Amino acid sequence: MSGTCVIGLQWGDEAKGKLVDLLASQFDWVVRYQGGANAGHTVVNGDQVYKLHHIPSGILNPDVQNVITPGVVINPETMIQEMDGLLARGVDCTKNMRVSERAHLVMPWHIAEDRRINATAVRGESIGTTNRGIGPCYRDKVGRTHAIRMTDLIQPSRDERIALVAEQKIAMLRALGADEEELKALAPEVVVAQATRWAERLEGIISDTTHSLLDACEDGARLLFEGAQGALLDLDHGTYPFVTSSNSSGVGVCAGAGVPPRWINQVLGVCKAYSTRVGGGPFVTELEDETGERIRKLGNEFGTTTGRPRRCGWFDAVAVRYTARLSGVTRIALMMMDVLAHLDELKVCVAYELDGERIERFPSHPEQLRRCKPIYETIPGWKEPVDEVRREEDFPAGALAYVRRIEELIGIPVAVLSVGPDRAQTIFTKQASELQLETANV
Repeated sequence: MSGTCVIGLQWGDEAKGKLVDLLASQFDWVVRYQGGANAGHTVVNGDQVYKLHHIPSGILNPDVQNVITPGVVINPETMIQEMDGLLARGVDCTKNMRVSERAHLVMPWHIAEDRRINATAVRGESIGTTNRGIGPCYRDKVGRTHAIRMTDLIQPSRDERIALVAEQKIAMLRALGADEEELKALAPEVVVAQATRWAERLEGIISDTTHSLLDACEDGARLLFEGAQGALLDLDHGTYPFVTSSNSSGVGVCAGAGVPPRWINQVLGVCKAYSTRVGGGPFVTELEDETGERIRKLGNEFGTTTGRPRRCGWFDAVAVRYTARLSGVTRIALMMMDVLAHLDELKVCVAYELDGERIERFPSHPEQLRRCKPIYETIPGWKEPVDEVRREEDFPAGALAYVRRIEELIGIPVAVLSVGPDRAQTIFTKQASELQLETANV
């Protein structure tokens, strides 16, 4: 049995969805284990573009079982809309997708709470949530009192339970200044009616995914674990408080999926050939100049979920070395190499200067990180297009030199190089064979 994880090593948006879609045919299961509809995974298949939020990126492979596990928080309204959109394009999610009965639900009041939380700055800077209700839902999950799980939708006590929580949430939001028009949408009878509809649509795919996955592991199945967001947004290990509300690094896989570590033997860490970030928080290598704007335009760096322009900067080897160690990465996937082909020279951050001292560790406090200055190494650009390259040896010498330097700085070999959004624009290097991905070339 082989368990392989695909983990983002930056602040999300690293093109994890593309890799999961491409690799899915080699696995029996694709497992989404954390996050919520704040994730945005783009999958390109020929001239078809799919933007997925809840649905695992293996859904386009009909022979692969896709599961959404207890670590994910689910907005049923969003999930149903996404399922309907896929069905209209010939993809029936009910045939090869199951949702954990233990997964928690993002309820309408969570979205209302999120809007109010996001309006409040932390240390004078907005955290920059997506207003999808993710944080408030995870908070209620930990608090337990107001939590609603997927299994609650199919219990006889559903309506009574939801009505009680709705009344309590209305009282809380009224005290926080919510207007009466907003509160009407949260009325018990309104939300109960929504929940009834959700149950009718989703009951057939709600199941005990924990038992199913453990059975699959013991039967020798191959599992592909799909991360959301990126390791620098990890709740415990990222740039707190400017993070997401779940463990988005490799340390979150087992808890979110319900699969113990013994069944996971490979971790593919995904990063762009440069850096991007959405929302607030420190960003050491950020480029607030013409080069940053050029990278943004060349890379179409706008959020899949929000449409917000992403902050862009040079590759930060200090940050990626930290998240690769944290996530137990065995091989690197380096994406968006085609964007850098347009630049005359490149820079890689090899260390930080913090208060006059050179450091090579990633600070834990945002104020320390904000004071860090990047120490760059300049690398000549190759100024040759690479979007048509299909073999590692066909890359320009300058591009391969850039890849080799990143390998040295991170201490982990690069197994995948991406030169565009399409499946065919993915090159598996000789290092991919040890991940048993050698047959994945397209």
